[in-house]
Amino acid sequence: MTTLIDGAVHAAALRAKTRQRADIFSARHGRRPRLEVVIVGDHPASRAYVRTKTKMARDTGIDGRLIELPATTTKEALLAEIARLNIDVHVDGILVQLPLPAALDGPIVIDAIHPAKDVDGFHPLSVGKLFTAAKVDPDRMLIPCTPLGSLMLLRETLGPEGLSGKRAVVVGRSNIVGKPMAQLLLTADCTVTVAHSRSRDLPAICREADILVAAAGRPEMVRAAWIGEGATVIDVGINRVPTADGKGRIVGDVMTAEAMDRAAFITPVPGGVGRMTVACLLHNTVVAAEMRAELV
Repeated sequence: MTTLIDGAVHAAALRAKTRQRADIFSARHGRRPRLEVVIVGDHPASRAYVRTKTKMARDTGIDGRLIELPATTTKEALLAEIARLNIDVHVDGILVQLPLPAALDGPIVIDAIHPAKDVDGFHPLSVGKLFTAAKVDPDRMLIPCTPLGSLMLLRETLGPEGLSGKRAVVVGRSNIVGKPMAQLLLTADCTVTVAHSRSRDLPAICREADILVAAAGRPEMVRAAWIGEGATVIDVGINRVPTADGKGRIVGDVMTAEAMDRAAFITPVPGGVGRMTVACLLHNTVVAAEMRAELV
């Protein structure tokens, strides 16, 4: 029988721990850890998402603030805003919501964020620390939020030593999820294969996995025949597919109904990894605040 990994429960527990750390920080330093979320443009879904992030930050004891810039914002103006936040001693975390309008250069903007305030974990220095670390310490590093949340779910589901020696397959090689996820699994002593759309006989590769992470961005691509009996499946995909009523529905990269016949554990979509992503962002904000305070 397959057990659903409830991301909402795990995320609530992580936010509770983060709230305790934020309260301790506030008592010691006379201010709350502060997160600045920058969004450019008028995309309704993105704006709703960042407002949710800032509200959850405030609910978790973090001073969450939202900077809303028009779609006409130039690269120079956006970089100037990031530079202002970089030198503000009261700002601990900076997040620029992606994707940016086509006229703006995403990598240049992300690289402009000070590494000590890079709560998304996307800056090249953050990535370099992750890929050169013998062991990962989420309390001393800024790690990309979705891979970190996925690792936390795996550890809490399989136990502290439950990943060691396991064969893990990551389907997807993006810089945001696939590559850092593979590195996190390596540091957890898994034997890791990174597969993708050009991999030969992808279903056979997936069937070898004790741990299967689906992060390809293709709706319900992973079918039951791709999943080994008793595997643990982490579904990172968030895809909107059309429905007869025109509203659409959210599905993952895994055909969950089929996977329930084969997987031992699986994250649902929605209600799985996505909940952990925001919780890890708040966790990273407090980590950034604590590490910056040590340098003052």
